[in-house]
Amino acid sequence: MNETLKAKDIMTKKVITASPADDVEQVARLLTKHRISGMPVVDEERKVVGMISEGDLVLREKKVEAPGYTEILGAVLYLDSPKKFFDEVKKVMALQVGELMATKVYAVDADTGVDEVATIMVEKGINRVPVLDQEKRLVGLITRQDILRSVYSR
Repeated sequence: MNETLKAKDIMTKKVITASPADDVEQVARLLTKHRISGMPVVDEERKVVGMISEGDLVLREKKVEAPGYTEILGAVLYLDSPKKFFDEVKKVMALQVGELMATKVYAVDADTGVDEVATIMVEKGINRVPVLDQEKRLVGLITRQDILRSVYSR
């Protein structure tokens, strides 16, 4: 990989975004219309507050099963985490992007090397990385496809 290549050299500058208040179904239509697998969720100042992806939307269709439990001397003991169950129910019932989006976001700045961006994607198991300016506002997005194009189309 060319070590001098930077995020700004390969990022998509016209990024389709969502807001936390957007309707989940509207975002699903945007993903399919634009043939993208995810997008940043930004606030009014274009600061990234989360990411929403096909995986999040597919999760809404998941069959949620109540945690197993046993009763001993009148006390209920859960065999699985009830918190996990309630978190899954919240996601399945989500109507707005803010209720469904991933809030742990790994971002880079425009001068980050493409090799470092690729490393973050692989180590964190993510498909896209927002590129932020000094004020932490969105200026671009890098996907796995962007990295492949930059490395293998030269």
